[in-house]
Amino acid sequence: MLEKIYVVRHGYRSNWTVDPTTGTYTSSVRTPTGIPSDPALASYGVRQSEQLATHLATLTPAPDYIVSSPYYRCLQTIDPYVTHLATSNPSVSVTLEPGIGEFYGRAPFTHPHPAGLQELKKHFSQLRAEASPIIIPAHHGETIPQLHDRVAYCLHHLITRADQDPDGPKAMLLCTHAAAVIAIGRALTGRMPEEVGEEDFGCFTCGLSTFACRGESKGEGVVGKWDAEKEDEVPDVEWRGGKGVGGGWKCVGNSDCSFLEGGEERGWNFHMENERIARLQAEADAEALAGDISIMAVTPKKAAVVDTKASPGTEAIDEAKATSNGTA
Repeated sequence: MLEKIYVVRHGYRSNWTVDPTTGTYTSSVRTPTGIPSDPALASYGVRQSEQLATHLATLTPAPDYIVSSPYYRCLQTIDPYVTHLATSNPSVSVTLEPGIGEFYGRAPFTHPHPAGLQELKKHFSQLRAEASPIIIPAHHGETIPQLHDRVAYCLHHLITRADQDPDGPKAMLLCTHAAAVIAIGRALTGRMPEEVGEEDFGCFTCGLSTFACRGESKGEGVVGKWDAEKEDEVPDVEWRGGKGVGGGWKCVGNSDCSFLEGGEERGWNFHMENERIARLQAEADAEALAGDISIMAVTPKKAAVVDTKASPGTEAIDEAKATSNGTA
């Protein structure tokens, strides 16, 4: 039976850019998997991962069920710890699960997905994956409520799987991204704030959050199965209202960075994303206005019939909702 759940955000990573009109992602540095939005850690992030590994080795109970987002930066973050474990336990493995993967907002284009198991095994030897993932983020992105429900649904199944494991793991380690770290904290504790941008759960790079089982009943009733053909419809595990998934969990460590030489760095919250969206909205409005003025100057008699609703800034706003570039 699980007693603790450890949640860590990946280390400081390299960056990428995206064209909001086409959804084309690019990176100035070639990524290990060839996917522009799947960068490796920066050298500073590598040092963070090594410091994290040293700290993870001191935890009690020690993580004995390790699950990671399939993105390279997450796997690279926990690789030093997994390598350490493999010296005494060669059979140790990391389970890939896209259900705790990156968050992309709704967009008119298809977002990139991480590399598959065979490609990732070229870089990390201790990987495994279930025959079918628990859930996959929607190809055209998610709303913030959908993100929370996707994470909660995934956690429900991960906790159930761990509790039914005959090896009886005591502690699960999850390595994921900023937005997912926040959503995981809320889903485990059952606390969804009225203001989504509230700074309740930290998500600093390589910060470690710890959740202890409250010891309550883990029965969540009958939970529907996620259908890939209806990817936007996430089954409800009824985690809100303080209930939490898997019987509920208490946060006993919130993105602890005391073991990192740089301490707390690159924090993020949903309010920051909303501010970015508002900024891009203002820029798009200004662009649309400038276009209207230009049209009026050239063809004043036709200015009254210009369709300002089809402004060139519309897709820029979709992009603001669609990416978490530089945040997660």
